[in-house]
Amino acid sequence: MTNNQAENEIAIDRLAEKLGIQATYEDLQGVVQEVPRSTRLRLLQALGFHDQVPRGSVENRQTPRLEVPEGTKCYLPDMLQEKRVWGISLQLYELRSSRNHGIGDFEDLKNFCRIAADAGADFIGLNPLHALFLSDPSRCSPYSPSNRLFFNPLYLAVDNVPGFSEDMIDQKMAARLRYSETVDYVGVADVKLAALKTLWQRWKGSDPSNPRFSSSAFRDFKTAGGHDLCGHCLFEAISGQMTEKGYGSGWLDWPQPFRDCQSREVQDFATAYEEDVDFHAWLQWLTTLQIEEVVTYARAVGLGIGLYFDFAVGDVPDGSSTWSRSDLVLRGMHIGAPPDAFSAAGQDWGLVPLSPAQLTDQSTSHYKKLVGASMSFAGALRLDHAMSLWQLFLIPEGETPATGGYMRYPFPEMIQSLAEISQVQQTLIVGEDLGNVPEGFRPAMEKAGILGYRVLYFEDYDDQGFNLEAIPYHSLACLSTHDLSPLAGWWRSDDISLEESLGRIDPQVALQLRSERQKRKRALLQGLVHIGLLPSDMVIPTDDEAIAPEIAVGLHRLLARVSSMLVTARLSDLIGESLATNIPGTSSEYPNWQLKLKVLVEDLPANPVYRTISAALSEERPKPHRWLGPHSLSGGADQA
Repeated sequence: MTNNQAENEIAIDRLAEKLGIQATYEDLQGVVQEVPRSTRLRLLQALGFHDQVPRGSVENRQTPRLEVPEGTKCYLPDMLQEKRVWGISLQLYELRSSRNHGIGDFEDLKNFCRIAADAGADFIGLNPLHALFLSDPSRCSPYSPSNRLFFNPLYLAVDNVPGFSEDMIDQKMAARLRYSETVDYVGVADVKLAALKTLWQRWKGSDPSNPRFSSSAFRDFKTAGGHDLCGHCLFEAISGQMTEKGYGSGWLDWPQPFRDCQSREVQDFATAYEEDVDFHAWLQWLTTLQIEEVVTYARAVGLGIGLYFDFAVGDVPDGSSTWSRSDLVLRGMHIGAPPDAFSAAGQDWGLVPLSPAQLTDQSTSHYKKLVGASMSFAGALRLDHAMSLWQLFLIPEGETPATGGYMRYPFPEMIQSLAEISQVQQTLIVGEDLGNVPEGFRPAMEKAGILGYRVLYFEDYDDQGFNLEAIPYHSLACLSTHDLSPLAGWWRSDDISLEESLGRIDPQVALQLRSERQKRKRALLQGLVHIGLLPSDMVIPTDDEAIAPEIAVGLHRLLARVSSMLVTARLSDLIGESLATNIPGTSSEYPNWQLKLKVLVEDLPANPVYRTISAALSEERPKPHRWLGPHSLSGGADQA
């Protein structure tokens, strides 16, 4: 190696360090892992630097800092300064009703808001509602969005769209979809889009008397959406035609000329198929209007916080966001997690990271726009993998997670963007801070007014059970998440049995996991005994024994007694469901994001399990004075 080569490598390493690309990291077991130099070079290339480092580029770079600027604080409702509240989390698609068309929709959600408020809840937690791929509904993971600026029109209640009539729907098909055990996304899309296309033609031929649905209101919506809305809808229109021709729904599978949103072929398509593009804009408009209606109704029936949205950590590489704004992401990199004791191979989440270069200017911050799209309607917003505010584990495309490494993000600028839009929209922020949490991150979150996220299953325990006081006040607590089995299945170790049956763990590991599960169950029961919710001579259930009703109720009382501001119960736990929503790392082996609840929405108030557990939660956390939040029918923050 020549002196010039050696000097250049040193300069490259210094630049990588300045840009926040870490040469080593500490894994969950406390072992320091070295990041391959080839990975750091790939990250530099993704950031726009190649073989040579421009003179002065190191000195002019600001090293990322984990600092919260003074006065930067996310919004917190006054009601939470005095009271602790509870809510119910659900997957919108899993709601079953006697009127929907095979998937939970915004009308089902509106009905559930009233049911939950009557039970004493103050918020409804939802899966991400981000736009997916209408031309390929089988791509149904809500955490793998095409574009986080927009919403998924499959959740539209088509029977609430002006001009709807029952003859627009294939009633036999709708009945089959409605009563199936799982969501048939392809069938649902066929039925709903057929009706919506008919409604689109009717709407264009008339001008509804309701000004909210007028053509001028639609024009205003398109104007406000600007380039971003146009790009997404153009993508959806092209995607629809491409899938009809046998190509994939994502742009990486399209013919070369269509992979460039600025190409002549794309511009010609936009002109020739303007009406198709307008149809997708119309769907986004209707979706926004129906979400606004739910928000208004939720506050009217007494949900003090309202809707609690979930914000995914990234977009897929071949979706509308990366196609229309490729400058905003780091191409060729995927977000994931390093190998650890729970996942020996690590995880590649198949999502692309935002480019840090686009996040530092407050006046043009794309991150502010992204989170603001959800905050316009949310009383609370959950940031999936909140550590992305500071660092992401990035994997070069085509490589394994073992070669990945961490890159730091401009935390002060991102937290300012988040806090500013949080205050404007009056949306409280919850940060999902599970996994490999860097030192100093949780104190920074608390200083910025972001609530932490605590899962009771994961908390430390001793002979006296779980230490409820260890869960901080500035947090949201729950029993489990969408990536874990509901309480009934977790209690029987169904998740461990499933992993073993799929060959993902061997019998010896399964035995160890069951032993650990038994210890955690014992700790939970000790906790119930300690606070007087179970008798001291309670017999520890065996591994395959179903959870007793009094234990299920007791565990929710235990949850409600933790010191956190917010607690949320899964709707699946409130009706005794046992099957998991999602098994991370599986695809065709398990019906992820497809299972429906077994109880109709309208039957929930009479369901004995729902009534008993929700009553227990309400007794432990009685509803505070009614708080009507800022979100009006228009979704604005300045109207009450």
